[in-house]
Amino acid sequence: MENEMIKTQALIIGAGPAGLATSACLNRLNIPNIVVEREECSASLWKRRSYDCLKLHLAKHYCQLPHMPFPPNTPTFVSKSGFITYLDEYATRFNLNPRYNRNVESAYLKDGRWIVEVGKGAEREVYSADYLVVATGENSEGVIPEIPGLAESFEGEYLHSSEYKNGERFAGKHVLVVGSGNSGMEIAYDVSKWDADVSLVVHSPVHVLTREIVRIGMWLLRFFPVKLVDPWCLLLAKLRFGDTSRYGLIRPNKGPFMNKLVTGRSPTIDVGCVDEIKAGKIEVVSSIKRIEGKRVVFVDGNTERVDSIVFATGYKSSVSKWLQVDDGDLFNENGMPKGELPDHWKGKNGLYSVGFGRQGLAGITRDAQNVATDIASL
Repeated sequence: MENEMIKTQALIIGAGPAGLATSACLNRLNIPNIVVEREECSASLWKRRSYDCLKLHLAKHYCQLPHMPFPPNTPTFVSKSGFITYLDEYATRFNLNPRYNRNVESAYLKDGRWIVEVGKGAEREVYSADYLVVATGENSEGVIPEIPGLAESFEGEYLHSSEYKNGERFAGKHVLVVGSGNSGMEIAYDVSKWDADVSLVVHSPVHVLTREIVRIGMWLLRFFPVKLVDPWCLLLAKLRFGDTSRYGLIRPNKGPFMNKLVTGRSPTIDVGCVDEIKAGKIEVVSSIKRIEGKRVVFVDGNTERVDSIVFATGYKSSVSKWLQVDDGDLFNENGMPKGELPDHWKGKNGLYSVGFGRQGLAGITRDAQNVATDIASL
């Protein structure tokens, strides 16, 4: 028996902050829409796949979703639990009701409408929409790099940062954290507080700033160009941390905000990890060459025996697995938008993306408002 077609004007895939923001903007414009989500809750990355000590790295006014500021008594830097509460209240205020446990299997254009086939356990649903909004984001699937000997011979435990909650289970062990972004340095710092012996793999140059320095820099960018703001921020960072290259943390050639514009990589926000590195409690090591049992061999020839490895090595998009990418001419084969900012959110034939601009929650807000305004104009 053929599944009955479920018709709507706009279908939104993903119920994270991007999907919720888009649905809210459409609801305010009285545009019918449906949100489908593969997990059993909204914002699953925050609720199920983030560590306990996580906080928003930017001040709250850079992280609020459209049409709902944080309450005045909210701390400047919002905790994980605080942000989850905010998202749940956001969904209630704008009457957002995602359809959970819906795994999108294919999406393609037929006779001018988007046809989306969805798995719901053993059942199937088929949606038909004038507009398709991909809001699954850049962080859909965790990435663990292929390292010789990891899968074949490593005798300890290894996991992606999305599985890490806190350092209690690693107490007294030698833990290797791979990655010097926000997650990597926060996890390394958290593990070190549980009396673990911690090493941190830093395989590329990285800007490390404090939350306050980033906040000052973002305020200055409202009035001055990046080429003036970057040197001021680097001076403040040097006053706070000293010469970090002495400890294996080498800064990129470009300043922190210019580097973000050119490469998409944000500066790392220090929560205490640099002081632990300077005190010798966390050791910075080079990239991994291979693994033999519990012995890790690094590219500089040094070796260490480790019990556990946490890979804070980022995420990738899963869009190309289910979207017929040629139909909307928006995404490339890696599931990321072909267009550069600010033209990354709109494709052809009613296809849109929200949250793929490497601009964090502020970018999600802009994308969601752009998409809703564009659909309303059509």
